[in-house]
Amino acid sequence: MPAPATVRLATGFALGVAAVQCLPELPAAWTLWLPAALLALGWRRGRPFWGALALGLIWAYGHGAARLAEHLPPATERQTAIIEGVILDIPSPQERGVRFDFAVDRLLEPGATDGWPRRLRLSWYDAPAAAPQAGERWRFRVKLRPPRGLANPGGFDYELWLFEQGIRAIGYVRKSADNRRLDDGGGRWLSPRAWRGAIHERIAASLAGSPVLGLVEALALGVDDAITQPQWRVLRRTGTLHLIAVSGSHIGGIAGLVFFVTQRLCARPGLVRWPPPSVAAVAGMASALLYSALAGFSIPTQRALIMVAIAMGAVLARRHPNPVHILALALLAVLLHDPMAVLAAGFWLSFGAVALIAYGVSGRIAAPRRFWATMLTINLYTALGLAPLLLLFFGQISLVSPLANLLAVPVLGALLVPLCLVGAGLALVFPLAGTAALKLAATVLTLFWPVLDGLSEVPWAQWSRAEPPPWTLFPALLGAVWLLVPRGLPARWLGLVLWLPALTARIERPAPGEFLLTLLDVGQGLAAVVETRHKTLVFDTGPRLGPEFDMGAAVVEPYLRWRGIDTVDTLVVSHGDNDHIGGAHSVLALLKVRAAYSSVPERLPEFPAIPCRAGQSWSWDGVEFAMLGPLARSPKDNDNSCVLRVGGAHGSVLLTGDIERAAETLLVERHGAALGSDILVAPHHGSKTSSSPGFLAAVRPRWVLIPAGYLNPFGHPHPTVLARYSGLGAEISNTAATGALLFWTGGEPRLASQRRTHRHYWHEP
Repeated sequence: MPAPATVRLATGFALGVAAVQCLPELPAAWTLWLPAALLALGWRRGRPFWGALALGLIWAYGHGAARLAEHLPPATERQTAIIEGVILDIPSPQERGVRFDFAVDRLLEPGATDGWPRRLRLSWYDAPAAAPQAGERWRFRVKLRPPRGLANPGGFDYELWLFEQGIRAIGYVRKSADNRRLDDGGGRWLSPRAWRGAIHERIAASLAGSPVLGLVEALALGVDDAITQPQWRVLRRTGTLHLIAVSGSHIGGIAGLVFFVTQRLCARPGLVRWPPPSVAAVAGMASALLYSALAGFSIPTQRALIMVAIAMGAVLARRHPNPVHILALALLAVLLHDPMAVLAAGFWLSFGAVALIAYGVSGRIAAPRRFWATMLTINLYTALGLAPLLLLFFGQISLVSPLANLLAVPVLGALLVPLCLVGAGLALVFPLAGTAALKLAATVLTLFWPVLDGLSEVPWAQWSRAEPPPWTLFPALLGAVWLLVPRGLPARWLGLVLWLPALTARIERPAPGEFLLTLLDVGQGLAAVVETRHKTLVFDTGPRLGPEFDMGAAVVEPYLRWRGIDTVDTLVVSHGDNDHIGGAHSVLALLKVRAAYSSVPERLPEFPAIPCRAGQSWSWDGVEFAMLGPLARSPKDNDNSCVLRVGGAHGSVLLTGDIERAAETLLVERHGAALGSDILVAPHHGSKTSSSPGFLAAVRPRWVLIPAGYLNPFGHPHPTVLARYSGLGAEISNTAATGALLFWTGGEPRLASQRRTHRHYWHEP
């Protein structure tokens, strides 16, 4: 098939697939008659683009509908079940146990159920010493819930990630005599999952205590649980993330290296009777397949494996197709295999990088270059060409990425990946040799890491800005391509003009006297942001859920970056409970904070926080901030919460932390009607010990916003408290149901919920 026809087919199919992934809900199946008609008409009239577009719509619809059909019956959300199945991958250690993916092959209780999820993500708290290992069969008593994640602007879409992985329920293992390993170890070594688990154990034992253990595990197995947050920060700021987690660059690099070496060896006369390129293609494909198996056939490795198979297949067919033809075929094959791939940033970045490299090195007449000059050129091309995508997906661009990749690709990609693979392979057969290879890899990485660390510390290493509107992406991509046209063509500078919309697009800020309140979705916790025209206040930071995960880094900081904010003018930590202070240390580390208030300033030793007390006040851009409490020191930490009222020209909000009846009574006695506010962020997540009738009568809110976790174990908000809110005639919104809530004050107050404005069909209702 000619390259232009292949490109039209791939483009049409990709657009059809992408259109379905933009839907808030999947329509009824009968609506497929229109795409089917387009498909038939397109092929009949020789219009492959329209036929492929219709085929993409149908294919993505069928894939999405089949996955949605696997669901947790609503009646079982709060009940237990007894299941049997297989541990799918290497369990991930957590603060109090392990987490793992589980394939259900038998449901013992409540019995067979049509559409029951076949793949689960389970946590086992306080797991026994004989914890599950990859490839083993177990029986568990579990408590499950739908795969619901947090919903925040600029945040990670966990529900999408679970949907891509085919995980349709999450939960935990309950303490029970039913929990037991079913296999006795016989035949375990026939399982590739078991090989991964055994290799993981050998690597952990060989490099115990090494600071680069997590990096070596990521290079060898694609397991990144042991990579520390400081190491992730270095990789992000230097633009070298793609070199650590097993991805297309690793699979393609190994396949290319094996292909090159095999072809050179087989070129010797009489060594093999088959054509050397064909032998090299088979060897390259086999190496890519083995590496993908070692990496657990993760979705990025599956995409890379398909691309390698097409390229090696072209060699076996003794054809020399146009690179554009191969890229289009790979795009078709990947989307046929996984229509959800269009939603992954890695999909666009990997295909974009390959296209840019082909564009940059093909069809240009130039004098032969040295290796390092060629590598620098390729890095500059990919850095500039992918910049619009990086800005759209992450709101950040690494300015040191070309130099960092120039140094890191030979070390991490060409040297350490083969060394880690050799060590991982030998670890099972010749443990001493495998350990030696792994330790050598760790030594090289330890010596090289300070180079990346130093580049990451350059003040201008990373450039951030608010996420530009999607419509600015296409002009920016065109501008990047035009900037990379061969020298000699006129007006290359026009590429910079096409970048201007993405670089200069301004986000909406409150007018003077108005403010934007954002109540973030941090599960069972509180984190709120108040923005005026030029200032930003953060009230509480959500919980810390482990040594490497907290809501300050996972939710608050990404939201502020999404809004184009890198400075917090005032941070208020209401009190010392984990669900309010847990993310504070990350906020202080990742953002510039000018001032901080807290009822527990001693809990923030890295920053000179001011004790909050009634009477403190300030004004920003015509908006008044008044600290109303605490009024008296209480033996209950909740009642010591900072209480802040924010008042603008067209609205006001009362932020109350976790105060309960005693503190509410004091506030009413001291301030009375001055507590009146349009918006009340529910005290103590709407618990029955708060929101007393007298307090609510003084506040008289028109809107009540409740920060609570989905199916939280405390039963927040309590039904009696909800009845009190309803009795006031207030409009009630709960982040557990709505996701983040954005409230704009002004002539016409606007309340928007993340789950309503950014809904997709894979999101839980």
